[in-house]
Amino acid sequence: MTTLKERIITESKRIGIDKIGFTTAEPFTEYKESLYAQKEAGHTSGFEHPNIEERIDPALTFSQPKSIISIALAYPTRLHEEPDRKEKRGQFARASWGIDYHDVLKSRLNKLIDFIKQEASQEDPRFKAEVDTGEFIDVAVAQRAGLGFIGKNGLLITEEFGSFVYLGEIVTNLEFEADTPIANGCGECTRCITGCPTNALLGNGQMNAKKCLSYQTQTKDMMPLDYRKKIRNIIYGCDICQLVCPYNQGKDFHFHQEMEPKIDEAFPKLAPMLQLSNKEFKEQFGHLAGSWRGKKPLQRNAIMALANLGAKEHLPEIMSCLKDPRPVIRATAIWAIGELTKRYPEDTILLFEEFRERESEPLVLDELEQTIARLKQPKLKRRTST
Repeated sequence: MTTLKERIITESKRIGIDKIGFTTAEPFTEYKESLYAQKEAGHTSGFEHPNIEERIDPALTFSQPKSIISIALAYPTRLHEEPDRKEKRGQFARASWGIDYHDVLKSRLNKLIDFIKQEASQEDPRFKAEVDTGEFIDVAVAQRAGLGFIGKNGLLITEEFGSFVYLGEIVTNLEFEADTPIANGCGECTRCITGCPTNALLGNGQMNAKKCLSYQTQTKDMMPLDYRKKIRNIIYGCDICQLVCPYNQGKDFHFHQEMEPKIDEAFPKLAPMLQLSNKEFKEQFGHLAGSWRGKKPLQRNAIMALANLGAKEHLPEIMSCLKDPRPVIRATAIWAIGELTKRYPEDTILLFEEFRERESEPLVLDELEQTIARLKQPKLKRRTST
């Protein structure tokens, strides 16, 4: 006679869950001090659940919890075909390829809950499913449930799939035998730490989230100057700390059709993004996880990406953004135009000085002044060999 846990594991494979583990619903008290320290230091992104006590104690948001079931789904890391490079393209991070993973995981979790309800002998079995927008620290649950270990980049690293996994969990009043937590396997490796272009990783599995490029691509205001070139052509997220990780080398899984990327979504043409209507944005990107902040951050990032790629041929499209009603878009366009014309800036300086007379928004005026000042700086003379 198989146990309920064994039947759940079997069913999880049938419905398309790549890895599953079980742990207790005891508080995650070992994270309390570090969570408060991160918040005090200003290292949180603001996207996290705001109540730290609820993040570490399941009993504060679920009555009499006994167990947490943790699941992982592996996602693709490579396209089946190469995008056409004739036009300048941006990139979405791999975690945003295909259908929004929140919807994919919630579907799997709900199917698993339906199965457990049918199989459980206990009266009034209760469940709550979460996918990274709830209270739990997903990686902490997954590590304690034996799915993998938390790397120095703060991501869960599994033996089979590396860190290219989506995580979700179910808290329940059913009691299951807990699986064994996985010990850290990073050893002396620091590739993710040294590979991070903004030094966001602190070396102990924590990060200054506000320095992370993934966070920076999701903000809605002006991106600080220090980060604009570092995003390169990324318009959402960042994969650098994953790509350099030894555990991720050669990992590329295509288990789930919903996660398969389309070239013009994962690597969209940048110039057309600048003029997308709300309807067009929703049709092309609305189903991606990377669309959750709306079109303004992505359009802002697309302008910077064009500048970073040296796309002078798209100066007319960027110039048209100076008429955009949104101050952040106008200001970002000013920076991009300055970058693309800085070798011969005379006409741009005249353009901006005229534009300054018509502009009233402080944010845009500040960017104008900074850009004009940079363009007016004397060029360094090239050394000539003798």
